[in-house]
This record gives sequence, C-alpha cells and structure tokens, in this order.
Amino acid sequence: MSGRNTAGEGSHENRIDGEARLYGPTVQAGEVHGGIHLHPAPQTPARPAPPRQLLPVPAHFTDRERDLSSLDGLRESGLPLIVVTGPAGIGKTTLVSKWLRSLSTDFPDGQLYADLRGHSAGGPVGPAEILGQFLRALGAGPPSTDAVELASLWRSFTADLRIAVMLDNSFTAAQIRPLLLGGPGGLVVVTSRRRLTGLRMEGAGFHQLDALGTAAGVELLTRGIGADRVAGELPAVRRVVALCAGLPLAVCLASARLATRPRQSVGALADALDRNAGGGGRLAALEVEGETSVHKAMDASYAVLSEDTARLYRTLGLLPVSTFDARLAAASCGKSLDWAERRLDELVEANLVEDVGPESCRFHDLVRIHAHDRARQDDTDAAREEALRRFCDWCLHTATAAQQRLTPAQFTLPRAYRHAPELPLPFTDDVAALGWLDSHRTHLLGAVQSAANSGWNDTSWMLVDAMWPLFLRLRHYDTWIEAHEIGLEAARRSGNRTAERQMLNSGAIGLGAARRTEDAATWYQASLLAARDAGDVRDEGQALLGLGACHREAGRPAEAVTYLNRAIAVWEECGYPRGAALARTTLGEIALAAGAADEAVDCFTRAHTAMVAVNDPHDAARALAFLGRAGVRAGDYAQGMARMSRALAVFTESGAAFWQARTLEMLGESAGEHGDASAAEDFRARALALFEITSPADARRLGEGG
Repeated sequence: MSGRNTAGEGSHENRIDGEARLYGPTVQAGEVHGGIHLHPAPQTPARPAPPRQLLPVPAHFTDRERDLSSLDGLRESGLPLIVVTGPAGIGKTTLVSKWLRSLSTDFPDGQLYADLRGHSAGGPVGPAEILGQFLRALGAGPPSTDAVELASLWRSFTADLRIAVMLDNSFTAAQIRPLLLGGPGGLVVVTSRRRLTGLRMEGAGFHQLDALGTAAGVELLTRGIGADRVAGELPAVRRVVALCAGLPLAVCLASARLATRPRQSVGALADALDRNAGGGGRLAALEVEGETSVHKAMDASYAVLSEDTARLYRTLGLLPVSTFDARLAAASCGKSLDWAERRLDELVEANLVEDVGPESCRFHDLVRIHAHDRARQDDTDAAREEALRRFCDWCLHTATAAQQRLTPAQFTLPRAYRHAPELPLPFTDDVAALGWLDSHRTHLLGAVQSAANSGWNDTSWMLVDAMWPLFLRLRHYDTWIEAHEIGLEAARRSGNRTAERQMLNSGAIGLGAARRTEDAATWYQASLLAARDAGDVRDEGQALLGLGACHREAGRPAEAVTYLNRAIAVWEECGYPRGAALARTTLGEIALAAGAADEAVDCFTRAHTAMVAVNDPHDAARALAFLGRAGVRAGDYAQGMARMSRALAVFTESGAAFWQARTLEMLGESAGEHGDASAAEDFRARALALFEITSPADARRLGEGG
C-alpha cells in the first residue's frame, strides 16, 4: 500500500493515491485518487497439528528392556535409519511402537506410521501411496501422483523437520529407499520379517528381535488371565509358555483362549498343546476367532518364498534335527552345496531360520512345526519319504567315512544306500572327523530312530555301527546305549544275525562303561550264545572279553581272568591279534590293581606291540598309558611318566577327551606317589575338568578322592 497521512496545526489531510492496493477492512476519510484496487487479504492456511500416528501399545507389553536399551544405543550413535527384524509374531511392531512413543518430545514435528503390507495377500503397498499419505498428514497439500516427483517433494519437505517415521511390515529394501528422510533431524525405523541387509548401503543399524525368556512369557500370560489363576497353576503356566516357544503372539493367543474359557485349567491347555505338537496341531490350538493366528502369520511368510526355497523349507521341517547346515540341506534335497547355500540364505533373510553359529542354522520351534505341516500338506508321501531317506543316507555315508578314518582296524559290516551322497566330506583329518561326529550326534541318533520308524532296519543298525568312534572316544553313555537299543531291535527285525551280534557286543561295552554291569553281562551272554550258534569264533571271543570285563567290574577278578584267557585262546586260534591284545590290556589292569606290577608290565607291553602292528593308534595309546603307570609302580618313574605323556599327546591330538582324563589321572597318581604334590594336583585338576564333560561318575569318584 502506498499512502500518506499528514497532520498539521489547523489542518488535516488524508490521501491515498498512486497504484495502492488495499487489503482487509480500510477506512478512507477525504479524497481517493488514481487506480485504487481492493482485494481480500491472502489466507495463509493454518498448519495442521503435528501428526501422532503411532499405534497404541498393548497393555500387556512385557519385558524387552534389553531390546529397548539396544535401540537407544543405535539412536545415540547418530543413525538415521534403524531396522528391527525377526520372525512373524515375535513382537516387532509392539516393541518399536513402545520405543518411539517414549521419544515423542524428541520429534516435535510429528511421528508417522505406515503399514507396508509386506506379507499381505494383495502384495506390498507401493511407495507413492505411502508418500502421498505422509505428505498430506504434514500439510503439504494435495500432492502429485507421480512416484519420482513425490519422493523428491518428500525429501524437500522433510529436510528441516524433526520427525520419526515407522515403516511396519516391510518386504524389501527397495520399498524403503524412496521413504527415507531428506534431512538429518529425523529418524526412520523399519520392521520386517526379512533381514533387509540391502539397507546397510543406506547406513542402517540393525536389531534382531528374539523370543521372550520364560519369566517374561509367564508375566505376559499373567497379564492376560490374572495373577490368581497363574499362581494356582504355575507349573502348567510355564509349560504353556515353553510350548509357545517364547513367541509373544503365541502367548497372547494362549492367554486369549484361556480368558474366554475361565473354567478351563491352564494344565488342560498345556496338555492340548503338547498332544498336538505334530502336524500343525499345536498351531491350530493357538487360534482364536477374529485374531491373527500364528499359522496364518507364518503362511504369509511362506507364501512369498521362491519355489526352490519353499521346497527346502518343507524338507528341513521333516528332519529329526534341531540345527542344520548347507551340506545337510543339500543332501536331503539331492542338490548341490551351492544350491543349498543360496536357499538357506533366502530363509535366513526371510527370518524363517536363525543363524546360530558358523555354518549352522535352526528353526524357531513353532516355525519348525509350520514347516513340517506345510510338507504334509504340499508334498506327496513319496517326496517326503525320499527327503528323509536322503538325510539318513547322508548321515550313514558321512559317519562311515569318519569311522574308517578314526578306527580303521575296527571290524565293520558292509554298507548299503538308496541315495548315495555325492557331496564332499565335511572333514579332512582325524580331529575334524571326531568333531563332526560329536557335533552331529543328535542328528545321527535322530536318523537311527527315523530309519527304524520307517522300516529301513538295515540303515538304522548301520548308522549305530558307524557311530562307534564317537562312543569309543567321547563316551556319551546315554546316546551310546539308546542308539544300541534301537539298533539291536532293527538288526533283529532285518534278520541279520551278524548285525545283531555286532549290536549286542558294542552295546554291551557301553553298558559296562556306564557301570550297568549286570545289563552288560546279559547282552554279552546273548552275544556269546548267538556267536556259538552261528559258529562265529571272532564274535565268541568278543563276548568272552566282555564277560571278563563285567566280572572284573563286579569285583570277581579270578572269574574275569578265566574269561579273558579263554578269549585270548579263541582269538589266537582264529588269527585275530587285535582281540588278543584287547584282552591282555584288561588282564594287565587286573594285575596292576592287584599290585603285580611286573605281570602288568608284561601284559601291557605285549598288548601295545600288537596294537602298533595292526595300526590301531587309539588302543595302542591306551596300552601305552597303562604300561607307563605299571612301570612307575615297578620302580621306573621317569620312563613310566614319559610313556604316559606320549599316550596323552596321542589322545589330545585325536580329541579322545575321556582317555585324556584317564591318563592325566594316572599321571597325577604317579606324581603324588613320587612326592611331587604340586604336579599331582595339577594333573588331578585337569583330569577332573575333562571327566566332568565326559564321565560324571568318574568326576564324582575323583572329586571324592579316588
């Protein structure tokens, strides 16, 4: 506006002239000249209140303090983008909503939320729709519908804003990139069932959300059904939480089911979940009308897998294993190692399997049930049988290769395969072979049981036979005995009398080592009768050796010596020097215990020489360790200690932890008798530490002073 207002004594002039523009109410007193234009005042639209779109946090939100602290740490490091990942139902959305709500004052310009529908039936939502939604919420007016233009406008509009954006249920990194903010003052938090590792290129920080612990799961269930109900059935509540495998969605569904059935005991639900563990029954038991079920959530994750990855998912769900690697996956599908590695990577990226260590993955318990259920629904009986048979054959093939490497002198029976694996072996030396047997012992036992259940009896007992080095070296007694009980029945069903005797003998050794002496004697007696019926002199000698060992363990040395000498006679007659050496080792132990050191030295010397001749380094080292101990008792301390030390080196190199412990114990006894208390205590402590992980009974014996 151009104008002039002049006032003087005795006069008053008020003029508006020129090209003045007047806005709003105007009063003019006097003359008006020139081109005067009247306009309404421009209306500046009022900016909307900062949007607060975050989802409400359920009242039953529980625990997660460590996760919230981790998110705080990521934010304090200055990251503008945080990705929270985890399987379906783990509580990602609730956690992030809780965390961002606690930070509302840090984002005065608003907190935005969008569900990207990454696993919905209609497919993921496009960025244009989300950008338009966000820009309207921030008062940017009716935006364009062009995705590129919208992304540019979004970056410009948010360049100076302090806002938080939650992008829920994302499917890919590409879905996120157009939604990133244009300035440093904001924060974007993404949730996804997939790992979204591609967002590392955008400087993202990552947090993997894991299952709830037992205490947190109990608290979550308590909030749903009440403390009084929980207090009355706490053991059953813990069972329900355990059967829900720490998945918050599952616990909440269990809580909702109990809440709608106030007269149902918690124990009844626990029984139902336990009873329906197979075939998807547990997932069906965790359904509540009108709620998202665990099964549906997992179905959505499964639906977007590629065909080959879905096949691997179903196959892994069939196998009796808790962990798996690429070799197991490849063998079970009859595919290459590279094929399996790529498919496992996709399952890890989809958060359907967890990375739990170097080259090792596992299913969450409920995901494994879902995978098994999908296999039953989507695969034919023949396809399921083939996958399980391939797994069993791979276990047998690999365990047999380890057995041939570790105990080449041990008599083994022929092997037969339906699907002989062509994959490279996972080990190239003795230590790695024993390590593979040890780390896969639950897989192998699962294969033994699965083969027996499927009627593949020969495969079942062959697997047990192939596990011999594991039993001999590491002494996992429970596995040893359980495997042989299954293998013995499988051998009998197959009608293979030779395999039956093999199971009886090697199983009896385990029973004896576990100090179940009477049971061991029963097995050896059955083996002796079967060997004589078959005219198998070699197996007869094995049974006689075992019966001698049982009598020795039972405190009947004279009877033991009788059986052992009969075993030596039988084996020397049939030309089996290794067997005779085993019997002489036990005779030497009896002589050593009786104080007949010179007789013991003779027995152990002959046994050691024979074992070296037949290339049995393990039993040669056993004889050498005892020879060293007998030598000390006979008065040759230096040579005896040296022999025991050489034996210890062999056991250490081969990974035979039990015999390391036994040799250390003998070294300690010898040092103590020689007056070296410090060395004796050191040897004893090292022996005790190894016994604690290989033979608790021996650990107790040694801990009590011998």
